[in-house]
Amino acid sequence: MPRLSSATFPSARARTAAVIGMTLALLLCSCQGGSTPSGSPSETGSTTASPAVSSTPPPGSPTPSASAVYKPADAKGKAQNVPVPVMPELAKENSKAGLEAFIGYWYEVGNYADETGDISGLSTLSTPECKACTQFQKAALDGSRDGRWIVGGKVSTPRIDVSWNSGEATHQANVQVIQEAITYYNADGTEGRPADPATNDAFVIAASFDSTWKVVDIGVIR
Repeated sequence: MPRLSSATFPSARARTAAVIGMTLALLLCSCQGGSTPSGSPSETGSTTASPAVSSTPPPGSPTPSASAVYKPADAKGKAQNVPVPVMPELAKENSKAGLEAFIGYWYEVGNYADETGDISGLSTLSTPECKACTQFQKAALDGSRDGRWIVGGKVSTPRIDVSWNSGEATHQANVQVIQEAITYYNADGTEGRPADPATNDAFVIAASFDSTWKVVDIGVIR
């Protein structure tokens, strides 16, 4: 049975490898051990993005029928009727809370892209200079290319800690990123590259606001 190499079927985990070495070392001292942001997710004073509850889907994204039932991907086939993430109104605000909500929404749109191969929404949420963001989009496309699909891999962000500097256009945030294990499938239903285990990592994200939020850089905290 054919097994796809990482060169032809890049893992969503390749998004992590692609951003190592970014120049956002400013917040490194806030992370112990390189696996989670400083403090536990339940620590008093931590901030978490609000769930996506607005009614505006990413531009260009298809909208499932109201009667369609979501079916996650499994060993038998791709996900069906994947709900399109919607941006919370809060995520449109140029504020600390707005950035928190935007980062949570950005990861939700990333989950949608991984599950469907549709990056039309994700591509609008970052600047062209964000190389890591481009790698995220490429991984999502390649995961669905030629009939392939993935099972698992969903990301959650239980902790988002924003460093807000009034008067600055760009702000940074430490984000705890938990990703489910991933299994890869070829179009014929055979397993592709070796599965990836679940991960719990810490990232630093830089975003700027110019009428809307956009991610400008992202790196792994080591």
